[in-house]
Amino acid sequence: MLRSVLAALLSTSLAAAPLSAQSTYDSVDPFIGTGGEGHTFPGAVAPFGMVQVSPDTDTTCQVRDCYGHAAGYRYDDSTIQGFSQTHFSGSGHSDLGDFLMMPVAGDTVPLDPGSAAKPDTGYRSRFSHDTEVARPGYYAVTLADSGVRAELTAGTRVGVHRYTFPAGKAAHVVLDLRSSLYDYSGKILWSSVRVRADGTITGMRETRGWAPARKLFFAIRASAPLTGHAFHNREEKIAYKGFQGPGRGRTDVAQLQGQALVAALDFGHLTRPLELKVAISGVDEDGALANLDSEVGGFDAVAAVSRTAWQQALDRVDLDAPAPMKRKVATALYHAMIAPGVFSDVDGRYRGPDDQVHKADGFTFHSTFSLWDTFRAEHPLLLLVQPEQRNRDFVKSLLASQQESPFGILPVWQFHGRETWTMIGYHAVPVIADAYLKGVRGFDTDAALAAMVKSATYGPYGGLDEYMKRGFVPIDKEPEAASKTVEYAYDDWTIARMARALGKTDIAATFDKRAANWRNSFDAKTGFLRARKSNGAFRTPFDPTAINYGSDYTEGNAWQYSWFVPQDQAAMFALLGGDKAAVAKLDAMFNYDNSKLDYSHAEDIAGLIGQYIHGNEPSHHVAYLYSYAGQPWRTQERLAQIVASQYKAAPDGLSGNDDLGQMSAWLVFTALGFYPVAPGSNQYVIGRPFVNRAALTLPNGKRFTMVADDLTDANRYVGRVTLNGRPLDRTFLRHEELMRGGELRFAMQATPNKAWGAAPSARPYSMSTAAAK
Repeated sequence: MLRSVLAALLSTSLAAAPLSAQSTYDSVDPFIGTGGEGHTFPGAVAPFGMVQVSPDTDTTCQVRDCYGHAAGYRYDDSTIQGFSQTHFSGSGHSDLGDFLMMPVAGDTVPLDPGSAAKPDTGYRSRFSHDTEVARPGYYAVTLADSGVRAELTAGTRVGVHRYTFPAGKAAHVVLDLRSSLYDYSGKILWSSVRVRADGTITGMRETRGWAPARKLFFAIRASAPLTGHAFHNREEKIAYKGFQGPGRGRTDVAQLQGQALVAALDFGHLTRPLELKVAISGVDEDGALANLDSEVGGFDAVAAVSRTAWQQALDRVDLDAPAPMKRKVATALYHAMIAPGVFSDVDGRYRGPDDQVHKADGFTFHSTFSLWDTFRAEHPLLLLVQPEQRNRDFVKSLLASQQESPFGILPVWQFHGRETWTMIGYHAVPVIADAYLKGVRGFDTDAALAAMVKSATYGPYGGLDEYMKRGFVPIDKEPEAASKTVEYAYDDWTIARMARALGKTDIAATFDKRAANWRNSFDAKTGFLRARKSNGAFRTPFDPTAINYGSDYTEGNAWQYSWFVPQDQAAMFALLGGDKAAVAKLDAMFNYDNSKLDYSHAEDIAGLIGQYIHGNEPSHHVAYLYSYAGQPWRTQERLAQIVASQYKAAPDGLSGNDDLGQMSAWLVFTALGFYPVAPGSNQYVIGRPFVNRAALTLPNGKRFTMVADDLTDANRYVGRVTLNGRPLDRTFLRHEELMRGGELRFAMQATPNKAWGAAPSARPYSMSTAAAK
């Protein structure tokens, strides 16, 4: 039955299309994930850029409706409201959309966007996908109502808009400081705008959104002189039409402050396209101006630099695959290189979590850390495909944020230097530990370990006081208690690993003991992770399929979270009754009949295969767990099932939020044939490849190549694996082996090789069995 289901799901053929000669850069499709619930944007951004300039198709949504517009753009919308400068890529929460700009042609300049149903009532415009072009660092579209051709590009700290206006029509730009992608009222606390003597437009706003009291400043310089301007505070509801005659608006002021500012900028009748170069800063207007000057040239110059940067970043992974698969994997690699983004100005200044200005000493400060998601595969991938300096900057940024935090702990979910306290765990810890254990140096390791311990012992956070006292988080004291217990235990294990590597055996012993705390919430009788009360009893009634936010589990249920013991899967399998019982339970999870279940109340529960939920992160390692039971051929089957059903080379090609690159990083690793189930172990569990060949240029300059011989739809099983020409009988690859360069070669076949990887000695790392290997 499983084979027939897999055959049906493999609709994107590995053999149907000829191998593409395109580079990785040329294969990227930024529209993948802009439909469905992928929440990606198609606009322009440089690798890890501070500015993400992109179209917003609707920012007027209300509360829950904004979830679908978390990135500003939805592929199924038919109008564009404007182009704002900041966006999340694939987040599960809305915010940003700062400093929206919209070109307007003609005599009348509306000050309000109008509605998607009636775009003629405002500056909003209809558009057609037929006129859109998107590639890394570049986006273009024709605004149907005005006839303006809009193009966008971005450097590290600047975005550049180029608007080509119809001949004979006056050129205007609306700058709307009211627009936001956050979904609650009162979101704009304060804003300002002014025209400087040289015509540069500067300003700022402070928002109360997902992150509280977020300050952002901007500077805009146009390629043509202003012939007029009008600033309005729409709290006053001033009518405005044109720049001449009665009711022309506040042309008498060079600056304005308020909570609902909108500017109309006039450039007259132009004979060439209008370019507007925009820079942002979290510090002040001077920082935005310095950032503006730091990247020289106009649209074409910035676009050329951005293109080169993307080519260099993406072509570090040379892919050989049929065009549809290459398109998916190349785009996934692109999405994995958008965040964490630069957030320090060109002079090194940045605004930290204490809302104070700091200066990065010898590193570039990065923010936008979606750590609950990205510790799993996103950061491990970047350790392989980005220079060591970039990964060192990530670590230093996390440590700087800890030192500047009013609470003295590492970031949880941070953007623009501000903490949101979203999701659970202290997952900056495994990011730092994994980086150190994989050779990243150049940061204060003693300070790093101290920061990790401080985060793991800060009692007021997430029930940690109870966890340290009892060895588990009690549900009658703290919500999402079962999930928190196991996630804390994993993070604790990574602290122990780094402490031991640094010779801090006392710290290692303490956190080794805490790493076993997952056992305290695992119910061997039912075979599930369960929430316990402070009296030690498991909470009843118990339904392993129940998903209730704020309850026992975080964005999931017992089926997903019962597998989250990446540091000791062998011990968890033993509690289940051994390998056979573990495999049966894994199969039961994937084969579960959901027909009588309703998860419509749970917005992040997407991409279901039984009770496996690929659209959300707690399930991401589960398909690889068959290898811990000596049956890697079943992992190979499940991976084929997941890749075929959860990823498409289309706008709705992601089954769930990309979550700042985690969904994408999963696909990149899986396509290469291995995956980091337990970051901190320095091992990658071998699955099966989905591309014919991939060559990685590693941070040390060496090349590591994966080759899949005879890879077809039919040949989805691994018959044999060799590493540098020698048989590899184990189901894991060591990080040091990968970093030495060389070749990992798979021989693919139509039937499973049930002998390969079956021996206990062939299985990946588990804490309880590591000493025996």
